Amino acid sequence: MEASLIVLAALWGAAAGLLVPRAAYRLSVEPDEPWRALCPAGHRLAGPAGGWLGGPGRAACATTPAPFAVPLLTAAVCALLAAATGGPRPELAVWLLAAPFGVLLACVDVRVHRLPDGLTLPLALAVPLLLGAAELLPYDAGSWTHALLGTLVLGGGYLALHLISPQGLGFGDVKLALPLGAALGWYGWGVLFTGAFLGFLLGAGYGFGRVLLGRAGRSSAIPFGPFMLAGALLGLALGAFTAVP
Repeated sequence: MEASLIVLAALWGAAAGLLVPRAAYRLSVEPDEPWRALCPAGHRLAGPAGGWLGGPGRAACATTPAPFAVPLLTAAVCALLAAATGGPRPELAVWLLAAPFGVLLACVDVRVHRLPDGLTLPLALAVPLLLGAAELLPYDAGSWTHALLGTLVLGGGYLALHLISPQGLGFGDVKLALPLGAALGWYGWGVLFTGAFLGFLLGAGYGFGRVLLGRAGRSSAIPFGPFMLAGALLGLALGAFTAVP
């Protein structure tokens, strides 16, 4: 059962990941600019589904030089979450639904150093609500109360850091902290603080490495969203692996 679940999760991640490059390209604009409607080759990206779906040829030529890298990454993330969960727990469905959006946010942040409200705010609402539904089902291994408190704690912590240093931590990071806090808090305070700490550790390591290589100064900005997401993924995998239904 576990091996089949991992394979199914990986297939889901690969399929969902095929839609990510196109959406990331459209969303990778400055805050006051509209979503991109055309690719560099002049193909129209917007369509009946708002430009999220489309033919693979146009999507590939429009969005990324490595069209299969993102689906493979999304598949790996989903497979890791399924392996760590170790069975068909209801919260796994929440992780698998949220994972492609996390990859999409990371792609956009890497490109333009911003986390669009059109992704962070729906996630901030959807993740706690879906976890509330998961707690009503059998074999769950978390606490909805802890998830709600995790939202407040991590979001409040990031808000405080933003107020202290707005240039060092953007408000988009604060909004991303809300769904990440809910997900990590589901498995308890230890997982919440571990995931948050790993995000800062990974971001600091990346920034320090760029300084050592002479590619950035001490005050250079980095896209912090991908490190928040990577830290949360590792913390979530640890929490899922050690949780007892």
